[in-house]
Amino acid sequence: MSRPTAKSQHVPQNAQPAGLPARRAALSLLDAVIRRGQPLEQALGAAARNISHPPDRALAHGIAAGVLRYMTELDALIDSATARPLPVDAKARMVLRLALAQALILETPPHAVIATSLPLVDGGPRKLVHGVLGTLFRRQLALPEAPRLPDEVEARWGEAWGEEVVGAARQLIAHRPPLDLTLRDAGTTDEWTERLGGVSLMPGHVRLPADSEVTALPGYAEGQLWVQDLAASLPARLLGAGGGRSVLDLCAAPGGKTMQLAAAGWTVTAVDQSQRRLERMQANLTRTGLEAAVLRADLTNWAPDAPVDAILLDAPCSATGIFRRHPDVLHRVGLRQIAEMAEIQAALVARVSGWLKPGGVLVYATCSLEPEEGEAQMATLRANHSEMLPRPIDTALLPEGLVADGHVLRLLPGALMPAGGLDGFFIASLSRSDSL
Repeated sequence: MSRPTAKSQHVPQNAQPAGLPARRAALSLLDAVIRRGQPLEQALGAAARNISHPPDRALAHGIAAGVLRYMTELDALIDSATARPLPVDAKARMVLRLALAQALILETPPHAVIATSLPLVDGGPRKLVHGVLGTLFRRQLALPEAPRLPDEVEARWGEAWGEEVVGAARQLIAHRPPLDLTLRDAGTTDEWTERLGGVSLMPGHVRLPADSEVTALPGYAEGQLWVQDLAASLPARLLGAGGGRSVLDLCAAPGGKTMQLAAAGWTVTAVDQSQRRLERMQANLTRTGLEAAVLRADLTNWAPDAPVDAILLDAPCSATGIFRRHPDVLHRVGLRQIAEMAEIQAALVARVSGWLKPGGVLVYATCSLEPEEGEAQMATLRANHSEMLPRPIDTALLPEGLVADGHVLRLLPGALMPAGGLDGFFIASLSRSDSL
């Protein structure tokens, strides 16, 4: 990390330095996440509504995301330079976080940081912000390579998975994850890996650097590939070849798993409640030339006309497993949200398991690191539905280095770390008894 040492410069209060709109948008984004609990991506549209230049929108997002990745460390620096701790959601603290993220993560010169930070507190504690930045910039500042997570997250994950997993999560949060691609035809893996200059961790997968521009990649417009974290691709892989059999992809949008299943020969019905996300899915299906029946429905009051051969339920969840690409989850998801999601999951998995034919397969998945949303759900399902039997996961269907525990695959921070890591996931495979 950079070490800003330049002295702060006085900026007239009526100055409007270049880049200020992006900083205002970043402040709005941070406020939306910390005070209102909104997802970062969801808040971007409103926060950047007056910014038409894409690089400025990207800058606003990048500053806010940088704060969320390093917020525990940034707050420690701020507290070291104030006589009394500022409230966690105070505007002065928000602005100071943004300022330090620019200096220490984006390596913006200190004078430019001050020039674009002080206007954000016009009519407020401008003198305080200026003084804290001046104090800090006179030090030899640096951020750790593996920043601490929020205390409550480290305590929760430490209790569930141990300190080694917490340490791996600290390493992962510091950087944007690599870009994973799923190929329409796994038989072309070597060709596309070479053509794209990436690496492949298993057939049908290519991994590229985080800053790759997806839509400019060869094969994207032609529908030969789509973006999908390797972990997120594993639930559909566990169902194998479809051979024309019927499958429900539930909570399906934006469609990565639907496209996998269609490409594997399944007759797919994809169901989701979000019209906006279904429109994105339909665009992806059109681009790839793959076919699926796409339905907008609420799973609590919808049911298929007839039993099906397989169900993939990627259940709504806290999404804490995707913290490395969505660091806002670390700051807006707590025990209340996890409990709410677990209640929804329990109702859904019990309901949809009854839609299987005898011998049919259910793959349940959540991109969560919380046992309540994974292991506990399967324990409850098995206890209440004796017809649902464990279906061992074939290790041959997994990337080298991953091992299932019978019918369950739990992906934790640290998995495949030398190759760039994976999102956190829980995946379970079950079958419905033939003797009903």
